[in-house]
Amino acid sequence: MGKIIVITGNTGIGKTTLARALSKPGAFDLALEQHIERPFQALVKFDARYGLANQVDYLLLRAEQERVLRQSPQPGLVDGGLDQDFHGFARLFHARGLLSDAEFDLCRRFYDFCRAELPPPELIIHLTAHADVIRARLAGRKRITLATPEDIPLLASLLDEWLASLPPERVLRLDVSSASPSYAEVVPGLLAQIRARLGLDAGTYETGYIP
Repeated sequence: MGKIIVITGNTGIGKTTLARALSKPGAFDLALEQHIERPFQALVKFDARYGLANQVDYLLLRAEQERVLRQSPQPGLVDGGLDQDFHGFARLFHARGLLSDAEFDLCRRFYDFCRAELPPPELIIHLTAHADVIRARLAGRKRITLATPEDIPLLASLLDEWLASLPPERVLRLDVSSASPSYAEVVPGLLAQIRARLGLDAGTYETGYIP
């Protein structure tokens, strides 16, 4: 059964960028957020009635991705992931009124069911950065995103609350405030830490991709 590494962090911080950068030299199966492909992402931006459909779609996508990654003999790398989509975004959207109390409870039940059926990731790489750095990166985004610069403090606190409930050995924290947008200089050292944490052989795996 393949091991799973998840990259978490605030909106716009560069989770997908880092996942792609790591996948080239690191030989991981890759599972990404698929913002363009998701059927409700654009709709909910202008109509809150699609909030529940969008969130359930993302939770289901992430559970499906984990199930596929677990079938591979090589490690999988995920940007965001099932846990962040619930503990971060579902809770954020509930606080903002995009999910009603009943809708949020449905998301919680669905998440709890999925996580009970799927083992948690072996390693979580949690990215942090100064709020002004995140705002600048978020402003440069060209894809649709539901979280706003005003959501950065609340989302950070929600993710910290979730991470505090996990065994410390499962979380690798990385401050990327000074990192370049490509994360090129971060990759070698981070790959070494991943291999050390999970006991991976640097020459064992061939690069793969899961769309």
